Amino acid sequence: MSTSPVPADSGDLDVHVYDTTLRDGAQQEGMNLSVGDKLAIAALLDELGVGFIEGGWPGAVPKDTEFFARMDKEVELSNAALAAFGATRKVGVRPHDDPQVRALLDSGASVITLVAKSDIRHVERALRTTGEENLAMIAETVAYLREADRRVFVDVEHFFDGFRFDPSYALRAVTTAFEAGAEVVALCDTNGGMLPIWVHEIVGKVRAETDGRLGIHAHNDSGCAIANSIAAVEAGARHVQGCVNGYGERTGNADLLSVVANLEIKTGRTLLPAGGLSEITRIAHAISELTNIAPFARQPYIGASAFAHKAGLHASAIRVDPDLYQHVDPRAVGNDMRMLVSDMAGRASIELKGRELGFDLAGQGDLLGRVTNRVKDSEANGYTYDAADASFELLLREEMDGKRLAYFEVESWRAIVEHTASRGDVVDAEATVKLRTGDRRVVSTGEGNGPVNALDHALRQALVTAYPDVEAFDLIDYKVRLLDSSHGTDAITRVLIEMTDGEHTWNTVGVGPNILEASWEALVDSITFGLLRSGVRPA
Repeated sequence: MSTSPVPADSGDLDVHVYDTTLRDGAQQEGMNLSVGDKLAIAALLDELGVGFIEGGWPGAVPKDTEFFARMDKEVELSNAALAAFGATRKVGVRPHDDPQVRALLDSGASVITLVAKSDIRHVERALRTTGEENLAMIAETVAYLREADRRVFVDVEHFFDGFRFDPSYALRAVTTAFEAGAEVVALCDTNGGMLPIWVHEIVGKVRAETDGRLGIHAHNDSGCAIANSIAAVEAGARHVQGCVNGYGERTGNADLLSVVANLEIKTGRTLLPAGGLSEITRIAHAISELTNIAPFARQPYIGASAFAHKAGLHASAIRVDPDLYQHVDPRAVGNDMRMLVSDMAGRASIELKGRELGFDLAGQGDLLGRVTNRVKDSEANGYTYDAADASFELLLREEMDGKRLAYFEVESWRAIVEHTASRGDVVDAEATVKLRTGDRRVVSTGEGNGPVNALDHALRQALVTAYPDVEAFDLIDYKVRLLDSSHGTDAITRVLIEMTDGEHTWNTVGVGPNILEASWEALVDSITFGLLRSGVRPA
């Protein structure tokens, strides 16, 4: 692990990028990171080029203590400095006698970030001490850590609320930290209730009183964390804190990647090393896998829907110039434009979607007309292709080739569910599939925890001898929607299936008078497309 200061070329960056995903972000409800997860995320953050990675609170959280110990042996940082988070000394205790302050030094981190009170109400009610003692706690702890040759940042929590209540005391907390040797003082909107205009005004007033490097740490409780971070930078802050994907407790912290993208693209500032911005989509999705929290499709810049276009009017313009309906080039952030095919689709949408899938449909008016009409008719009957690219490609190929791509011919299928009260209300599902692959007839039975799961097992078991690639396919997501719920259990059902081969994923759709028929259609399309994608020829 590199415990040296940030590499020299980071001095050319206009604004510090300080990631707190591993500490503040990990407080999100439902997130539980192992030490191994944290090590892997730290490596990805360093690859992205952030300047600082806050690893956690050593001495207070055993898992974080282990993380710092393992970082020293297992991860070599190239771009980032590792920061340990902790509190100022306790009331009435000298810094070198405070075990948690000592644990910060023992972590080996080159940067230590202290959380300190700046709202006099918190000082008196939470710390139960005086304003002067709190300032002494800040000054003495910062000085002690500086004497130990550590870079010290101070997060003054509840700063904006405190400043609005007692601006003089909040400002004294900031200046005290700087005078004691703090390199950065981050102003925290801990409750997340500020608006950009308030943040801009307050940071501007603090900027007028000190020339030290100010930072911003914004929570998203008012939905303004990204905007508040940008407002702070516009008012003079030169250090932004946040979490990848906006992770964090309650409604989360500022989404650091959106903050970085906005500041780099919209204001021309430099926050990441060259090439870093184009990696944010890949890094964000990789971290999503490690946190086991599905990526948010509509996340700005990096979401799957961030540059997805659906309306036919948009498509006509995009065919002429994509920039007409996109605020930035998606390639700048490592994302890509997508065309969504729906009942809004015109011929331009179909042509662009075909191009995205690798088909040149320009000048093929009859084909475009057939596909457009078929999409509109199908969606009127409940299908949706904007979330099922694989089903759309199979439809397009069918219209191009004049026949449906088929790797097998289904004779019949059935599913049985048995509930046995005498066995403790156990429910068993069994499915039988009869089909032909080439000249071979196969009858296969599969079991599962439900009828769809049993059908999936039976179908793949029937095909695996003829098509071994099927063994690698895995159904990873399954969604059901009733399309005319007023009909109750007699409603038309739509099923969306997501499948993977371990490297790629694809989505298919099925519609039917019941959940099994809709599921079977989506399942057959999914297996068919998977074999097509694998380059398999029909038997």
